[in-house]
Amino acid sequence: MARRKLLKNQDRQELFDIPTDEDSLIRHYSLSPDDRLEIEVRRRKHNQLGFAVQLCLMRHPGRTLMANEVPPRAMLNYVAEQLGVDPDTFGFYARREETRREHVVRLHRYLGMRSATAQDRRAALLSAIETAAATDKGISIANAIITTFRERRVLLPAVDTIERIGLAARAIARRRAEMALISDLSPERRQGLDDLLKVDPAIGQTRFHWLRSAPDAPGASNLVGLTERIAFLRTLAIDSRLQARVPSGRWDQMIREGDVTPAWLASDFNANRRHATIVAQVIKRGQKLTDDAVTMFIKLIGRLFSQANNRKKQRHMNSRIETSKALRLFLETISALQAANDNDENALETLDRHVGWHRLLQMKPGLEAMVEDNDASPLVLAAEQYGNVRKYAGLFLQAFTFHSTRRHDPLLAAIATLRTFYAEGRRALPERVPVAHLGAADRKLIFGQTKPDRRLYEIATLAALRDRLRSADIWVEGSRSFRPIDEHLMPKPAFIAMKEGGKLGLGVQGDGAAWLAEVQQTMDFNLKRLAYRARNGKLEGVRLDAGTLIVTPPASDVPAAAEELNVEISEMYPLVEVPDLLREVHEWTGFADQFTHIRTGDTPKNISAMLAGVLADATNLGPKRMAGASKGISAHQIGWMRTFHARSETYRAAQACVTDAHMRHPHSRLWGDGTTASSDGQFFRASDRAAKRGDINLHYGNEPGSKFYSHLSDQYGYFSILPISPTESEAAYVLDGLFDHDTILDIEELFTDTGGASDHVFALFALIGKRFAPRLRNLKDRKFHTFEKANAYPALANHIGAPINTALILEHWDDLLHLAASITTRSVVPSTILKKLTASSKASQLAKALRELGRIERSLFMIEWYSSPALRRRCQAGLNKGEAAHKLKRAVFFHERGEIRDRSFESQAFRASGLNLVVSAIVHWNTVYLSRAVAHLRQSGRVIPDALLKHISPLSWEHINLTGIYSWDDEQQMPEGFRPLRLPGRILRAA
Repeated sequence: MARRKLLKNQDRQELFDIPTDEDSLIRHYSLSPDDRLEIEVRRRKHNQLGFAVQLCLMRHPGRTLMANEVPPRAMLNYVAEQLGVDPDTFGFYARREETRREHVVRLHRYLGMRSATAQDRRAALLSAIETAAATDKGISIANAIITTFRERRVLLPAVDTIERIGLAARAIARRRAEMALISDLSPERRQGLDDLLKVDPAIGQTRFHWLRSAPDAPGASNLVGLTERIAFLRTLAIDSRLQARVPSGRWDQMIREGDVTPAWLASDFNANRRHATIVAQVIKRGQKLTDDAVTMFIKLIGRLFSQANNRKKQRHMNSRIETSKALRLFLETISALQAANDNDENALETLDRHVGWHRLLQMKPGLEAMVEDNDASPLVLAAEQYGNVRKYAGLFLQAFTFHSTRRHDPLLAAIATLRTFYAEGRRALPERVPVAHLGAADRKLIFGQTKPDRRLYEIATLAALRDRLRSADIWVEGSRSFRPIDEHLMPKPAFIAMKEGGKLGLGVQGDGAAWLAEVQQTMDFNLKRLAYRARNGKLEGVRLDAGTLIVTPPASDVPAAAEELNVEISEMYPLVEVPDLLREVHEWTGFADQFTHIRTGDTPKNISAMLAGVLADATNLGPKRMAGASKGISAHQIGWMRTFHARSETYRAAQACVTDAHMRHPHSRLWGDGTTASSDGQFFRASDRAAKRGDINLHYGNEPGSKFYSHLSDQYGYFSILPISPTESEAAYVLDGLFDHDTILDIEELFTDTGGASDHVFALFALIGKRFAPRLRNLKDRKFHTFEKANAYPALANHIGAPINTALILEHWDDLLHLAASITTRSVVPSTILKKLTASSKASQLAKALRELGRIERSLFMIEWYSSPALRRRCQAGLNKGEAAHKLKRAVFFHERGEIRDRSFESQAFRASGLNLVVSAIVHWNTVYLSRAVAHLRQSGRVIPDALLKHISPLSWEHINLTGIYSWDDEQQMPEGFRPLRLPGRILRAA
């Protein structure tokens, strides 16, 4: 069995290799005057140089020069230059081993350093245990060990020794965390946990699996199933506060390991690890099932009213003939009355003669029904499905404890009333029930009849609960997602400390009044300049027509020569099978090594199986069918790699590996500098079982589906992707991608289309110090919000909207800074807080303040949009890259007709991550060969300016075989390390 390792190869290099970059050489290997005096005591030049090298290495990385070791040339040159010695003389150093040893002894005394003792190793172990309590990352644990040795002025022992100390520390930290969770459990409770791993005859499976296979498609029976699982978890009596005994990093690792551990494997663990794994899973499942149940309730109530509106529309469609008859009769009636009036005849006699009184009376019942249907309240229509609501409403309300931000909240009183009704089996509604949570129209409907309507009251109360849950006005005990907004943000004391220390690092000042004064002056100047230029026709691509600014869409700036060159280069790409492409990109970047084992941290031992699993996600084929379509790879191998190596964090690390390599490639700099990006959503239909979970957005048709919302840099480098509901606003997720990635990209400006824009997003971008540049639809209908009255800018009067509420911004300035700091420190996911701020029909004061700030930023952006054709072209070019990349994604995600069949969010996230990773690999592979094709053409005498090359995208896929039988172990003969280009001469010879 191979020895377990703590560090990956790149970690070893980072910690122990001799640095060669200029900054590191200056920082670590600059010699002081005292150093030179000590060095010059040596008589011969090669001994001086060798002694100096030994001195430098003992300082950093903290070890001695090994026998026969030659340091990197850059380090040797830097040290030799300071001594005025020829670096080649180092070859004569330490031909006598005694010389090297004598120098080491002397340097021990000079530097005050020594070799590690047992006490030093124990101190390093304690430091490593403390670090391992919070993380499993080998490099962090090794850093703690190295830091301890350096603080104690001790030379570093061998790398293998440091790894053994780190592995021991990690094992001890794991055992301590396990004991912290289970130390208070009685033998009976532990036996109860073990019983979860045994097949329960009542359900035909283990309870451990039953708890983790909860349904997630919105439905009455599924919500009942969730509440049953929550009730079962409560019978286990595991206190969720046990989680506080384990540091968050260690807890997350325990959860990750438990998530991929099946019951049969958990049974093989030692008792402490087994029981701790189950306890962690019980606590985590309780939180997740609570979140899932509340989310499902919100969707079911929302769907209830959506279906009610659809039924109302359908009834209108079905009654078109009757409506037409009624309108025709109404027209005949008006004509008869007009004729009677013109001829001075008796109106009723004329009406009876021309229309027929009996016809009017016959139409009356139908007209009354049509009017009643047309005026029907959504609440009344929703109540038609009350029977389905009763299946889950009582169980849902009884399963959870709700809390409110308001004292004596009438909605909580109404929920308590409904709980009592369900517990006692009562159907009639008493005369006195809480009603303050209901609107006037709903109260009239409920109590406007002879007897209060229980159905309407219950559904109106559930609808109010849904809205308040979404906006976090009401939260659920035991939930992670449905908590008060303050609990989602970073702790207030930490924020205050950062602000007082000037460490917020935001895009605005800490003084709100000073910021407003500055931005007011800027807006006033820019508006006056815009008005002047508009009046005098000095705006390029913009005209002032009857007081309205109208923008002419920018024409394409892609020259015809670029399109011809694109075709020529595309035909030069080598033909390649997609497995070979992935393997080659892995050999260049090492991205598959990022899929480390969930417990040991080891890299995949079967790279082919790992790549096959990634491709199975990307092509929508799935692991089982990928195994059937692959030569030399079994379903078990792919399944093992996916289970223990593929996770959201390893996918993110692999994505960063490819994107970073792509960013460093010289050719990618022709497309941009990596500081701008675009984001957009791409819709994929759902089919079969996934359709039950999918949502319907009529913009994409009547079929359910899901969206993959992704971020693409200006260099065609993907760095984030997330599956979202097609009914959700993209604006909530725009900021997520800027923080949910591990790449070296530092995006300063983001382009989106209208769907990704909102005033709240404008505000957050300003607060965090980044630039938001959306392409806004119907721009001429959007208003500038100013500090001055509209008459201050008469030429733009049609475009001036409501003034800015500066008092509201100043009142909540610290709250806005707190929110922004929570996002930049990754204490909260931006979409989480944005969805809560925008969910309530009655926006909170913080949401209103954020909107006012966003109005300022949107107004400043619109002024620049009208004034700057360069901004409009830059935004258009960025969005065009994203739309072109969608075509490549659609080509890769082709199996199952490109329809999503995964029901769970986690599975859809794997599909999205695999798709992003494979598309990124294709883009990088194309970029490498695009660069080689250009180099070949230039060597042939062709003049190809960079200004033309920036229009040649790496998004072609015609030369890549994405279908057929996938062969993963074929050896490719590439003498030069690359495939030969397809050149016209070679093609003719082959023919």
